Amino acid sequence: MKILYGVQGTGNGHIARARIMAAAFQNRPDIDVDFVFSGRDKNKYFDMDVFGDYQTFEGLSFVTRRGKVSKVATLKTNNIPRFLKDTQGVDVSGYDLLINDFEPVTAWAAKRKGIPSISISHQACFSYNVPKSGDSLVNRAILRYFAPTDVQLGVHWYHFNQPIIPPFVAEEPVATPSKAHVLVYLPFEEVDDIRQMLDPLTEQHFMCFHPAINAPIDVGHISWHPPSKQGFHNALQHCNGVIANGGFELSSEALHLAKKLLIKPLHGQFEQLSNVLTLDKMGLCHTLFQLDTDIVEEWLGAADNEGIRFPSDPTLLIEWLKSGDLSDTHSLSEALWKQVQYGNKTRERLMALAI
Repeated sequence: MKILYGVQGTGNGHIARARIMAAAFQNRPDIDVDFVFSGRDKNKYFDMDVFGDYQTFEGLSFVTRRGKVSKVATLKTNNIPRFLKDTQGVDVSGYDLLINDFEPVTAWAAKRKGIPSISISHQACFSYNVPKSGDSLVNRAILRYFAPTDVQLGVHWYHFNQPIIPPFVAEEPVATPSKAHVLVYLPFEEVDDIRQMLDPLTEQHFMCFHPAINAPIDVGHISWHPPSKQGFHNALQHCNGVIANGGFELSSEALHLAKKLLIKPLHGQFEQLSNVLTLDKMGLCHTLFQLDTDIVEEWLGAADNEGIRFPSDPTLLIEWLKSGDLSDTHSLSEALWKQVQYGNKTRERLMALAI
């Protein structure tokens, strides 16, 4: 079986999910997978060895300004003629299937050539009846036309009785985490704004990862670090809480490791607003709608999350993909959700909310 795998490169979460799949595919000599990434400058990808000889395209992305999506800058930045040229230039011939994680170049190329395609992504879950915030006709159009595929298989923290599977999380909790710091990952905020929020909280050590940082530096009780897969995950394992934007993958990893969450959704980003709504309904996060020292200080005294144990091995998904019956999402979903372990409080919350 020959698979083309398209991945949106704008956020590290898409790439993190693809890494788990790529590692699993390496154990399958009967399946040949080629990866394509778009949405980020090719020199800004890091820790990509697992993907082999991957391709990159400019693709389409969004532009942020101080924690908000800038619609004007997004329209100006995206090169539509280049995008259309790339969808014609990427070679999708000879592939049996396209797996797509919200990546538009391969999605439109496969659609044009009639290659069977499936979206396995968090964005795909919003095609179904799940909690949503900030929904609009524009958002629905983006979800439908940004990276169109034949089948939509969503990924979420609960199935909501829809064609949705749980996330795969490879990280296992360390036996004795130090809990000596708070992990901060707010890539859409300005470094100075983050610093001003955290500066007064001198009794707490913060480890901040940010794409604008080029080399590690300690400034008092705040440590600044450039993006690093290994360094970031070590900091996640040993933190006593996570302050982050509302991206799906980091929240999934934090829940899996039972880390408490303070989430600042990216304003104007429908997915992140909806993620905060869902986590709030499940009682699994506190919310930060603006950079506010007082809210952080209050959250520091909050209790830990009880966590959710997600599956780590995507073998069932790979076997299902190879079987060829992409319409039978129910059997796959049912089998994978049996592997999920909710804490008692979370289970009671889901039952009380009738979701």
